[in-house]
Amino acid sequence: MASDPIAPLRVNHHKQFELRDHSTDATLGWHKESAARELGRVKLRLDVLQQRLFAEKQRSVVLVLQAMDAAGKDGTIRNMLSGLNPAGFRVSSFGVPGGPEAQHDYLWRVHAEVPAKGLIGIFNRSHYEDVLVVRVKNFAPRAVWSKRYEHIRGFEQLLADEGTTVVKCFLNVSKDEQRKRLQERVDDPEKRWKFRLGDLDDRKLWAKYQQAYQEAIGRTSTAAAPWYVVPADRNWVRNLAVAKILLHHLEKLDPKMPPPEDGIDGLVVE
Repeated sequence: MASDPIAPLRVNHHKQFELRDHSTDATLGWHKESAARELGRVKLRLDVLQQRLFAEKQRSVVLVLQAMDAAGKDGTIRNMLSGLNPAGFRVSSFGVPGGPEAQHDYLWRVHAEVPAKGLIGIFNRSHYEDVLVVRVKNFAPRAVWSKRYEHIRGFEQLLADEGTTVVKCFLNVSKDEQRKRLQERVDDPEKRWKFRLGDLDDRKLWAKYQQAYQEAIGRTSTAAAPWYVVPADRNWVRNLAVAKILLHHLEKLDPKMPPPEDGIDGLVVE
């Protein structure tokens, strides 16, 4: 039986987790041309399972995407959802909290975005910003953010206990590949809107962000809410890997169509 290429991406032994042990440019044994065909097949299967999940209306799924700038969160979402029914998905983005968000605890706005039963929610950044950027840029003292790993584990366990499957993907891009992609944004007028001078400030903090990601992933990858470290230097590998990870968890859920209403068998619509 062939080995599962996404299994090594899952962080199971959190105490032994080292981000540097995970390649950013791995192909996972795939080839670009056949991967495109495989992605098409995966998306067909995702469409079927998403429709069943929607019809069943008993459970939901949250897919968390976290990454350094230019790793491809938007591209992953756009690629994975193309051709699928948008009614079954909800994409939520989390920027700097403001207004009512800033007047509540850091999980308040996240909990409000958890998808209803029957839906798949995709988080473009998430509650993990509060142990990443908050830590790296000293927006809160260690005494505050260091408690949040336990909060997050409890929050995600609550979601799992109440019927929401939580799946988390770190799109693992190399520093050199990030440089190339940021330069493309600068050079391409159609992409320049994505570039912020602040991206360069964050890039200078690369080592600190890598350490923050390592600790966040290692301390919050659980059986109820696992982390996957996805190689992101090659877009086609990243897209297929994330789609396969989502498919794996939907197949584990195995949603069923609800039984038809009594009296439908043999009915002829005139």
